Amino acid sequence: MRWIVGLLVTFGALGVAGRRGWWIVRLVRSGQPDTRRWRGWGPVARAEVTEVAGQRKLLRWTVPGVAHFVTMWGFTVLLITVVEAYGALFSRTFHVPFIGREPWLAFVEDLFAVGVLAALLVFAVIRLRQSPARRERESRFYGSHTGAAWLVLAMIGAVILTLLGYRAAQYSTGDFPFGSTRWAFATRALATVMSPWGRGANSVLETVLLLANVTVIMGFLVVVAYSKHLHIAAAPFNVAFARRPRALGPLATTPHMNPEELSEDSTFGVGTIGEFSWKQLLDLVTCTECGRCQSVCPAWTTGKPLSPKLLVMGLRDSLFASADQLLNSNGESAALVPNVIDPDVLWSCTTCGACVEQCPVDIEHVDAIVDMRRHQVLMESEFPSEAALFLRNLENQGDPWGLGASQRLAWTEGLDFDVPVIDGRIPDDVEYLYWIGCAGALDDRGRAQVQSTARVLHRAGVSFAVLGPKERCTGDPARRMGNEYLFQEMARANIETLDSAGVKKIVASCAHCFNTLANEYPELGGHYELVHHSELLAHLLSTGRLSTGSSTSSVTFHDPCYLGRHNRKFDEPRAVIEASGASSTEMARSREQSFCCGAGGARMWMEESLGTRVNITRAREALATGADTVAAACPFCLIMLDDAVKSEGREDVSVLDIAQVIERSLSEP
Repeated sequence: MRWIVGLLVTFGALGVAGRRGWWIVRLVRSGQPDTRRWRGWGPVARAEVTEVAGQRKLLRWTVPGVAHFVTMWGFTVLLITVVEAYGALFSRTFHVPFIGREPWLAFVEDLFAVGVLAALLVFAVIRLRQSPARRERESRFYGSHTGAAWLVLAMIGAVILTLLGYRAAQYSTGDFPFGSTRWAFATRALATVMSPWGRGANSVLETVLLLANVTVIMGFLVVVAYSKHLHIAAAPFNVAFARRPRALGPLATTPHMNPEELSEDSTFGVGTIGEFSWKQLLDLVTCTECGRCQSVCPAWTTGKPLSPKLLVMGLRDSLFASADQLLNSNGESAALVPNVIDPDVLWSCTTCGACVEQCPVDIEHVDAIVDMRRHQVLMESEFPSEAALFLRNLENQGDPWGLGASQRLAWTEGLDFDVPVIDGRIPDDVEYLYWIGCAGALDDRGRAQVQSTARVLHRAGVSFAVLGPKERCTGDPARRMGNEYLFQEMARANIETLDSAGVKKIVASCAHCFNTLANEYPELGGHYELVHHSELLAHLLSTGRLSTGSSTSSVTFHDPCYLGRHNRKFDEPRAVIEASGASSTEMARSREQSFCCGAGGARMWMEESLGTRVNITRAREALATGADTVAAACPFCLIMLDDAVKSEGREDVSVLDIAQVIERSLSEP
């Protein structure tokens, strides 16, 4: 009779979970087309091995990472016990063919069962220590469905305990498929407690616990289908279709915005849930609510309303609430902003990419945020009022400050050598075009950076030239702000200028310019060899074209988001600092985990009235190292950190670009 009960429970649970699963598949497929997601079997296989099987991102957080690794592999290995359980429903002496009586299998099953129980204890301690009720916003589980999480932990525990229980009962009755082997150490230990109860009692217990095990497993399947633990099924697919090598650097999409081909019916960005692509909808249902993104977000950790996790959860709730409209074309979905996403949430993002870097299931938060910004700017004309000035300056003067082309060469004043300005084609004897950038040309601190870089390059004998008044903003602030039309207009103008000059190799000292020219202009036909000035300086030092003296400074380096996290340039700036002879001290958060300066996502030109200023938080981390110099490799970072250090009253600490650090230590030629 027990096989009847077991099958009834199984088919009932499969029906409920299957119906929910098919409903979710249909929801995801209702998203907009995205034909660029398949990268081939090779990249997908590597991603599945490293991200899913290897749990690479999860293991960065050692304790919870190891616990999750053990749980995931425990459940994978213990799938064989599910086969054994269903076989036992029909025959008490069932064993898996070929390997079902091998002692090593009994040991592996018991080992992983105990390992999963230990991991559950770790998870319980973590959740108690990180309890939102106690730590509030400081908890990475703030806003997560903690009740469902505890339920799942309890159900996983019940699966393992009922498994060990019915195995111990089998051991006591002599029906254990592995016989009386000592290798089943956990089963045997429990059996020593149960054996004195007699064969009859253990036979009944075996049936009760076996049915309980099957019931809990099937119940767990249903809970997974209706909770955040859906990621167990969705994550491998989300990882398979994620951008590679990572969803950082360029934005995912470059909409077609040729003015001659646009009509009054053209729409841009994402205004309702149904306008997201199918991959973005898959992102939403894959979220594990682990809060890793929330814990590293510079907006959230400085008291802003933006939490990448809560943003994704809100969009997921909107997706489920809009199912009737999406699947049956019954009515229209509500506008995402402000009905689902508060405007302050949308505009708090610095696009630093820390959330994307940390997400263990490869959710692409930044692309979703910029897509919603595009809709707000281009379709609704709704954005922070202070952004209107810099957007107007970009459109009319070609730079965010509105100073115009006449000031583009002001930085060259005071140099003791001439900087060639391209007029026509770039000369054959000029190796690099030096892209100065708006901050480098128009802000005093940015000018100091490019002046130092120019002097060092000149000293090393590097031939370079500049565009001067022909250079315009790359359009990065407009794009991250959501004004895609203005970005493409500026980008095409720059590409025309660069191509007409025959430019092939560009060195840039602004991380944002570097990222845009290297990663985003190719989508519009601009293909150039980009070198960041940190790379070029490191090369000049390593090849002996620059020699250094002995610096007595102590330096801490701030990784610019768009140089480090977005473009993986971590070692080159540090090589430059090391070559200067200065002692180097890392901040608490550096390299991939570096904390934003607060300037990205066009935030440099917007007021920061909510919470603590991001640059203040980062400056305090830098000052905590005790270094007398804070170094960066991007003018945006220089400006933000210099302001913050001064606001902290630390006039004794210098904020310098790496070019300035190395220039100070240059020995006499």
